[in-house]
Amino acid sequence: MLGSFISVGGINVTHNCDVDRRVLAKTSKRIVSAGFPEPKSDKDIRKILEDPSLDALVIAAPDHWHAVAGVMALEAGKHVYVEKPLSHNPHEGEIFVAAQKKYKKIVQMGNQQRSSAESIELMALIRGGLLGHIYRAETWYGNNRGSIGNGKIRTPPDWLDWNLWQGPAPHRDYKDNYVHYNWHWFWHWGTGEICNNAAHELDIARWAMGIDFPEKVSVTAGRNFHSTDDWEMYDTMEVRYVFPGGKTIEWVGNSCNKVSRFGRGRGTLLLGTEGYAIVDRAGYEVYATDGTLVRQRNAPDRAVDTADLVGAGALTESHVKNFLQSIRGTAHQQHSPIADGHCSTLLCHLGNIAYRIGADVYCDPASGRVVGEKANRFWRRDFKNGWNLSL
Repeated sequence: MLGSFISVGGINVTHNCDVDRRVLAKTSKRIVSAGFPEPKSDKDIRKILEDPSLDALVIAAPDHWHAVAGVMALEAGKHVYVEKPLSHNPHEGEIFVAAQKKYKKIVQMGNQQRSSAESIELMALIRGGLLGHIYRAETWYGNNRGSIGNGKIRTPPDWLDWNLWQGPAPHRDYKDNYVHYNWHWFWHWGTGEICNNAAHELDIARWAMGIDFPEKVSVTAGRNFHSTDDWEMYDTMEVRYVFPGGKTIEWVGNSCNKVSRFGRGRGTLLLGTEGYAIVDRAGYEVYATDGTLVRQRNAPDRAVDTADLVGAGALTESHVKNFLQSIRGTAHQQHSPIADGHCSTLLCHLGNIAYRIGADVYCDPASGRVVGEKANRFWRRDFKNGWNLSL
């Protein structure tokens, strides 16, 4: 994220925050090497947010920090750019949305494809009737992730503030295979592949179809690879969302089987009564119902790598630029308002909830709220004392 903000320009990088002492030092050096003065650095986000000269906070922390840090920043009068997912659970997303409405600052989630010129063009064509009535979307993601092994409980390394890393999450002992990436696959901090990657394609499908919350969510999922390691979640998942009017979205995720569709490791297929479209971060193709290619636009310099863990590049830079222009009031429109980030993130959470209760989830399509005691157990989680968020 730092590289994208530096590349866009027109900003001053003034602060640096990380609970890893090594990363804090490395990032400070990078900021200085980019031509900025030595940043104010601290491992505690609360101290960073006390500075009234700070205008915006960029959150690239683990998922359990996203909404908490975002709400704290809004309360301190800062704008927020937050990587997906917007929240660790639906309740936190609701609080984040309410805080943005209260403090009226710009919040942009890192669903970069919203800033793709090709995707924006396709959406305009869809609104103009090119595909007719879009009744179904199919989305997918494939990767070949390896085993995370079996971690051992250790004393946290001296370079890591383990208490601050956990922050709002109730305390757990440190294991040597948690930090810095494998936390994704533990429910206590992570949100699984669906929030990690489906958040992008589900967002595009929902945008194209003009829909928000579903009525029903069904899941088939399991752990098929490296089944004896510590990974707590599924590595293979199929989710089906049913929306009012009979519209459906499907996501097929293969974390450990890098299967592709239409030559793409990730993407979205939009099925309409007048044709269909295939779209990803690199562009789109539109076909008539008989399979004839009728329109195509691609960005040849924009590769799509499903194994990319950084999320940098031209598309992220466009999204960052839109965020900064939205703050300055020069954007034609904000590409990813928090309400959209919350809707798309909630779809992911609903898939996780259906998986965890082992049954279909039924929702209020007006709010996305789940029905039933079992599903509501996963709507929220307890905060560690001192970190509580409330509506």
